[in-house]
Amino acid sequence: MTAEGAVVIGWPQLLLAASFMLITGALSVAIGLGLVKDLAVASVRTYVQLLALGLVLRWVFSVRLWWVVVVLLGVMTVVATRIVVKRAPDAPGGLFGSALFSMAITAITVTFAVTALIVRVPVWYEPRYVIPIAGMVLGNSMTGIALALERLFSDLDSRTGEILALTALGADRWEAARASVRMALRAGLIPTINSMAAAGIVFIPGMMTGQVLAGADPLEATKYQIVVMLMVSAATAIGSILAVMLSYRRAFTADGVFLEKGLRGPAS
Repeated sequence: MTAEGAVVIGWPQLLLAASFMLITGALSVAIGLGLVKDLAVASVRTYVQLLALGLVLRWVFSVRLWWVVVVLLGVMTVVATRIVVKRAPDAPGGLFGSALFSMAITAITVTFAVTALIVRVPVWYEPRYVIPIAGMVLGNSMTGIALALERLFSDLDSRTGEILALTALGADRWEAARASVRMALRAGLIPTINSMAAAGIVFIPGMMTGQVLAGADPLEATKYQIVVMLMVSAATAIGSILAVMLSYRRAFTADGVFLEKGLRGPAS
């Protein structure tokens, strides 16, 4: 046990945790789900990626250089954007730029608003605060943006006949796509809203759980978790709105003609 009261997990115990996935794999085999390979790959990646992250963060926290923090945030944003684009297979070409812009604006505004105005860190690039907060902002806004974009283009495709009729009658791109835009934004925001409604009653959120296990006062941990939940909600809303509003026009030509699914180029 450390001085802060947290129980240290040793390497044998860390390896023992893999037994959870062995049980899951056994159940997959018994039921015939065919997920053993996927579970194995995901488990190995979890160990490798998170241990590598721990080593990288240990080094970043020790050097405390602003340009290292900026580069790391840039890499995180690009990777998150690639994941978003891959999750929207029906999207047209050129989506990466719009998604990257949305992710970057969201990460910068929300992360530094929290660190400067709420947490009030003494140095703007303090990696111990900036990187974890930016990671939560990017991770949650990534999920919301991916859901919103996937729903946007799938809903546009399901309304192909209606949209073609609207544009033939003189409707512009916004008038034709407005219903799909609203549907997409609801899809991106509802999971976050549901999580906020259930927090503290149905489940204890992850950040609060981690702080309590590390020996923090539960009330202080609750304050941080409230900030995180509201921060995540704002990030998801800002990112989803930016991404959808910048992307829906790509389903139309410059003259306002709707491009059906087979006529749109690939998103990547």
